[in-house]
Amino acid sequence: MTQIELKLNLDAPGITPEGKEILQNAIQTRKEAGENISQAKYLEAMERTVAALKIMREFPDYQNPEFRSLFVAVLFDLAEIHYALHNYKQSEKEVETLFKVLDNLVKQDEERFGQYHILAMELSTRILRSRKKALALLVKQQITTDSLSNKVNSGVSAATDKLVDSLCTTAQLLAATGDIRESLKFYAEAIKISKKRTGRVTKKEIKMTVEMAEVMIRLRSMLPRAKRLLDAILPHAVSLKDVDLEQDIISLIEVIDNNEEPETKWRMFLHKVIAGAKAKLKVKS
Repeated sequence: MTQIELKLNLDAPGITPEGKEILQNAIQTRKEAGENISQAKYLEAMERTVAALKIMREFPDYQNPEFRSLFVAVLFDLAEIHYALHNYKQSEKEVETLFKVLDNLVKQDEERFGQYHILAMELSTRILRSRKKALALLVKQQITTDSLSNKVNSGVSAATDKLVDSLCTTAQLLAATGDIRESLKFYAEAIKISKKRTGRVTKKEIKMTVEMAEVMIRLRSMLPRAKRLLDAILPHAVSLKDVDLEQDIISLIEVIDNNEEPETKWRMFLHKVIAGAKAKLKVKS
C-alpha cells in the first residue's frame, strides 16, 4: 500500500500558529508511519497512525478544510494498515467512518475530496472480496489441519512442524473472517505444540505470540491480557537480539496503551468531526 499524497495549505486563513504546529506534528508522525509502511512494518505503522490521530484531537477547529483533508488521509491510512494486517472487520469500520465524513465533504468540494470517495469505495470492495476468499480458504485449511492432527496423534513426528504452521494459518484465516475467540484457540494450540517440541522459547514461538496478541487487541476486553503476554515475551526477543521482533512488540504495547484511553473520548472525537462536516454543509445549503 502507498499513502495518499496531500497538498495542505498550513498558512490558510483560520489556522492559528498553535494549530499549524499541531498539523505539522501530525504530518510528521504520518510520514513516520509511511516509512514503516514502505518496509511492510505494519504494526509500527499502526502505532504511528494512531499517534497522529491523537495529536489531531488537539486541533481547535474540526471544520477547518486543511484539518479535514489530513483527517481523511490519516483515517484512510489506518483502514489500509488494518487491511494489510488482514483485520478486515476493523478496516471495514474505518471505511464506514470515512464514508460518513466524505459523503458531506464531497458535496462541499468534489474536486478536493472526490478522489478519497473513489478510493474508499475501492477499498470497501477489496475488503468484501478478501473476506469471502478467507472464508473459502478456511474450509480447505481446516481439513488440512484435521489431517495433520490425526498424523501427529498417530505418532508421525515429522508432521508436527507442519501441524504448527497449519494451526497458525487456520488462526489467521479465522481472525480475518472475524472469529477472534476461535482464532485465539488455534494460536494457543500452535504455541503449546511448538514449545513442547523445542523445549524452549524460540523465535518462531515469539512471532506466533506477537500475532496472537495483535488478534487479541481487536477485542477491547482482552487488552490487559494482550499487554501481559507482550510484556512476558519481550525479554525473550531482546535475548535473541532480533531488533525487528522487539520493535513489533514495543509498537503493539504502545497501541494498547493508546487504546486503553476511555473509548468515549475517541467516539466523541469522531462524532465532532462528522457533525462538523454536516454542520458546514447545512450552512452552505
